[in-house]
Amino acid sequence: MATEKTKLRSAAWFGKPDRDGFLHRSWMKNQGFPQHLFDGRPVIGICNTFSELTPCNAHFRKIAEHVKRGVYEAGGFPVEFPVMSLGESNLRPTAMLFRNLASMDVEESIRANPMDGVVLLTGCDKTTPALVMGAASADVPAIVVSGGPMLNGHYRDETVGSGTSAWKLSEEVRAGRMTVQAFLEAEAGNSRSAGHCMTMGTASTMASMVEALGIALPTNAAIPAVDSRRYVLAHMAGRRAVELVHQDIRISQILTRKAFENAIRVNGAIGGSTNAVVHLLAIAGRIGVELSLEDWDKLGRDIPCLVNLMPSGKYLMEDFYYSGGLPVVMKELGDRLHLDHMTVNGKTVAENIADAECFNRDVVFPFGQPFKSHGGIVVLRGNLAPNGAILKPSAATPALMQHKGRAVVFENVEHYKERRDDPALDVDENCVLVLKNCGPKGYPGIAEVGNMALPEKVLKKGVRDMVRISDARMSGTAYGTVVLHTAPEAAIGGPLALVKEGDMVELDVAGRRLHLDVPQAELDRRRAAWTPPPPAMTSGYQKMYIDHVLQADRGCDLDFLVGRRGAAIPRESH
Repeated sequence: MATEKTKLRSAAWFGKPDRDGFLHRSWMKNQGFPQHLFDGRPVIGICNTFSELTPCNAHFRKIAEHVKRGVYEAGGFPVEFPVMSLGESNLRPTAMLFRNLASMDVEESIRANPMDGVVLLTGCDKTTPALVMGAASADVPAIVVSGGPMLNGHYRDETVGSGTSAWKLSEEVRAGRMTVQAFLEAEAGNSRSAGHCMTMGTASTMASMVEALGIALPTNAAIPAVDSRRYVLAHMAGRRAVELVHQDIRISQILTRKAFENAIRVNGAIGGSTNAVVHLLAIAGRIGVELSLEDWDKLGRDIPCLVNLMPSGKYLMEDFYYSGGLPVVMKELGDRLHLDHMTVNGKTVAENIADAECFNRDVVFPFGQPFKSHGGIVVLRGNLAPNGAILKPSAATPALMQHKGRAVVFENVEHYKERRDDPALDVDENCVLVLKNCGPKGYPGIAEVGNMALPEKVLKKGVRDMVRISDARMSGTAYGTVVLHTAPEAAIGGPLALVKEGDMVELDVAGRRLHLDVPQAELDRRRAAWTPPPPAMTSGYQKMYIDHVLQADRGCDLDFLVGRRGAAIPRESH
């Protein structure tokens, strides 16, 4: 134990018999902590993103209590601390604007406080990457516990899923095929328990990604939020956090290149959210692993979609868990993964998935007979996206993956909303909808507006998909033939800014090409006449964000946050 005590960061606060140690311990004791908790026990910070304004994470107080049980049981000292909570359902202009801010909160909280290791409580979309990014930059022993998905939604005799059903049903209302009253009935049954989106949206995708990366315990991804097994997992994570500190296993030892390659392949197999692209690129940048947009295409190109979940399929996360969950998917991928990769529980991937068994082949398909032949993320390039754009084949219409159409252009999201249902809008199902100025700097925050609702006159013809292109993101719960994250973005003068109404745009998914059929001389003329849009704010955090945010192909992190700064003990405060 003497050797272990010398390794503890917390000893610099609690282990000194002088005035400073007296003050640190004394102030903590006003909460009723007994002296023996300060006698060389690992201090485990429980990073809690609880907030009643983040409905997905509103049950985290209970999860934190179960983590504490595990920490105490293993001989540690658990201390819970709050960080900024990012609720996709309420934050404006977009939760993504604040992902990097929350990551700073996490990193600096870890470094500045007497913590030896952390348990990261994540749930709603951006809380997962934000907490992992912050912990990666601090590089301490860390383990992730996701909050879990909601129970399946129900409307009358139909199953409804977070986001996905909302997009579909709202289109039915706009097309005149569903009443507003029926729409509101569906709303009441859509979110009927604690937890995050139960579709394979970004929250479920990122819960799957941390399991695939190896920084969460097996089955983390799919256990429903209200299932008692979620609390068991939280308890076991608390125990393991103490062991990680004793073994000095830091997050950088798990987040290796092999971990990211595994995660990219798993994302393809689950039909995961396009948002995983920017999040994994940002996490890799923090930990110091070389990862590029090309890796997404190269590693995921031949991975089929095995999971029949909304938005790519029909089932939901509750069904996924009962079918066997992510370990079954990883077992199907087999040696396409780095099976020797060591994970946070001290076992290899191969050991973790050895006993995985599928209980419903209509939910998780065999690799040799996949649900859909294309599951990965496609990276497109061309004169419209020289630094890349992405598309999710499993959520797209096969017939539109090779398409050439006339551009209908919206200069920003307000312009789109003004024109979309105008009877005078010259649009049909063969057109390509182009939305500008919704990227990292332009929105700001690269908002989830890329899955543009179709114009009313097209919906009334029975059309439910069109090619859509933007520098925005889309919700992981969304679907359609949607080209996203076009880089460079329009707000900094990327080629998207130069597209005009009536231009011909070509999408060739097989050829990985996105082309604007306009002569270069004309594009040069347009560029000379282009002026950037005014920034949303000229001071405060948004100004700092706009000045320093990287483009989508580099993960949308702030340039000065990239890298690992460690958790060296700061100088004393008194």
